[in-house]
Amino acid sequence: MPRYKLTVEYDGRPFCGWQRQSNGPSVQAVIERAVKAFSGEEVTIGGAGRTDTGVHATGQVCHVDLVKSWPVKTIMGAMNFHCQPDPVVILDCAEMHEGFDARFSAIRRSYRYRIHNRLQPLTHQLGLAWHVKPDLDADAMHEAAQEFVGHHDFTTFRHSRCQAKSPEKTLEEFRVYREGEFVIAECSSRSFLHNQVRSMVGTLRLVGEGKWGPGDITAALQARDRKACGPVAPADGLYLTRVDYRPAETDIELLKEWQERKAAMEAEDSAPVT
Repeated sequence: MPRYKLTVEYDGRPFCGWQRQSNGPSVQAVIERAVKAFSGEEVTIGGAGRTDTGVHATGQVCHVDLVKSWPVKTIMGAMNFHCQPDPVVILDCAEMHEGFDARFSAIRRSYRYRIHNRLQPLTHQLGLAWHVKPDLDADAMHEAAQEFVGHHDFTTFRHSRCQAKSPEKTLEEFRVYREGEFVIAECSSRSFLHNQVRSMVGTLRLVGEGKWGPGDITAALQARDRKACGPVAPADGLYLTRVDYRPAETDIELLKEWQERKAAMEAEDSAPVT
């Protein structure tokens, strides 16, 4: 059964998030509907990240297993036709090696947060960026953001209903810079906690306004208390921009090891009792 990797772009505003839910439309449901429309197959796709309500993506990744082998251009064209009129687009499609999984093969996820920093109300960027009126010091925000880089307990910066087993994460990079009226925050990690990026960006806004310094970020981290977090930034400005993956050889080797362990356990279970 061939497995295909889909790179997906979407506007998160109409959706209750990536994951299929009973209480509203989701990106996953749109893609699964499109697969059925062109192939006739009922599928459940696997995604690299479960973005929340209103969060966007320019580089989300998912995988889908199909009974029939299709040319990747055919899949991409058919998917983009059947995703309409929802704001979901397949940017790329590739047939993948054995053992690839959009979620578990990922080694890095990258997010971008866009702040539209101007006094005037938003028009074209409404719902696509966080509107912040006071002037922000992007350099000060970047300096403070370096306190997040490295391995930390991010209890302060995760949602109270976060289901992750551990609050510890390793942030590989955090950049904040200005582009005209926009302040852009970009960060990368193997994985993130629920609301972690939005919590960090909302707290950095306090630094940009001169209300907090870098030391306050350190103190908030060390508090390991959600009450120490600054305001949580809205979903409007958050984008999943890229997912990086381990080499195919590693996936194949890990799958082989898993299959050998499974066979050994099955053989042990079926061995006669003496």
